[in-house]
Amino acid sequence: MKIVRPLALAAVILLSGCVVGPRFAPPRTPAPARFLSPASSAPAWPKPGWWREFGSPELDRLIADAKAHNFSVVEAIDQMEAANAQVRIAGAPLLPSITALASGTFQQAGSRAAGASSSSSFSSSTFLAGNKNIDTRHFTASFAPSYELDFWGKNYDVLRAAQASAAAAQFNAATVALTEEAAVATTYFQVLADQDTLTIDERNLAAAESLLKQLQAEFRAGVVDAPTVAQQAALVAGERATIPNITSALRQQAIGLGILTGQAPEFLRVHGGTLNNLHVPLLAPGLPSQLLERRPDVAEAEANLIAANADVRGAIAAFFPSITLTGSAGWQSVALNTLFAPGSLLLSAVGSATQPVFEGGALSGALAVSRATYREDVAKYEQAVVQAFTDVETAMTALHFATIQEHLQAIAVTRAKAALVGAKAQLAAGVVDVSTVLNAEQTVLSDENALEQARLTRFDAAVNLYKAMGGGWQLSDTGTK
Repeated sequence: MKIVRPLALAAVILLSGCVVGPRFAPPRTPAPARFLSPASSAPAWPKPGWWREFGSPELDRLIADAKAHNFSVVEAIDQMEAANAQVRIAGAPLLPSITALASGTFQQAGSRAAGASSSSSFSSSTFLAGNKNIDTRHFTASFAPSYELDFWGKNYDVLRAAQASAAAAQFNAATVALTEEAAVATTYFQVLADQDTLTIDERNLAAAESLLKQLQAEFRAGVVDAPTVAQQAALVAGERATIPNITSALRQQAIGLGILTGQAPEFLRVHGGTLNNLHVPLLAPGLPSQLLERRPDVAEAEANLIAANADVRGAIAAFFPSITLTGSAGWQSVALNTLFAPGSLLLSAVGSATQPVFEGGALSGALAVSRATYREDVAKYEQAVVQAFTDVETAMTALHFATIQEHLQAIAVTRAKAALVGAKAQLAAGVVDVSTVLNAEQTVLSDENALEQARLTRFDAAVNLYKAMGGGWQLSDTGTK
């Protein structure tokens, strides 16, 4: 009974322990009942690989390159792996530590008749006349386990904080990946929009040059005057001057895809195309409360909050005594062949407890820091939640009105082109002068550029809505809670 009771008591202490500090409870941030921006009634959440919905194989390739080689994505993944390794380090104190030691000594002492003596270690015997030699051998082998009872949960809180930080690193990697995917998409759409704008300007320049040649022929025939020809020549020169700026913007956007895909621009090949061949998929968020499970940045903020709560608990546990069990077991013998004989066995066990008495305010200061950090993380979590709602509302509003603007601007382009055709016919019939045609040309050019800008705004708004809705990411059942 004298042996069973201490062992039973130790088992209870080891397995149960005491809980100190506040348990984690996520902040109650109020979620709106619904979104205010116009949207379809049925929710249409993004799916993984959301960018494929736009229908561009080249965009698929560029994002695949970014996911594999983007420097920010690679850095975030490495940070996640480092955080996972830190979990193993943090969990080590919860397990016993064992050290092993083996040694062997051999000493020979000799004395001469005159009283002189000599000694050596690990040397062969020396036999001298009149000497008396004494050999001493000593062999030991032992191992020493040590274990700190996590009675107050301090070591477990360290592990819990590391696990939550690892989860936060994982969620951060997802956030970084989503950010870079969206950046590639918006940059690529800007390339397409610049190509469309360049096509529009080159087409209008060709039409203006054709009209200029016609007016120059009519001037030589005495049909029109010199100011009319000069006005059209000025229009041609102005339209020609816009081409280099558009070409420069196009190439700079294409070059920008290099850093996003993790390669030098010299190795990047972007064929581009036109936004007219792509389409914006249907997107509609469901309940705002569902959004919080689809945003990796919100999950990251909550994981950081869990880690901060564990730090507070660990700082409180540091005020309590720490209990350590140490022991040793081994063998000792004067002959190597009898080292592991039963009679050579040695055993010892020691238990110790340490209690902080005076630490100059270090423990109370650490607790104050942990509590302040926790309050800071609460504010960051609440900000992440409100930011999620704000991002969705902003993107839905932009997408809704950009869609309306694109539709109305397309009507304006159609009517401007019809007016230009009529003006050219009236000019040929001599009903109007060339200024009417020039004004019609400017209207077409302006409306077509406005239409291209509205189309680009719609695509950008769709990308931002994909990003605001989590881009197909969703908190799994194994997420840190």
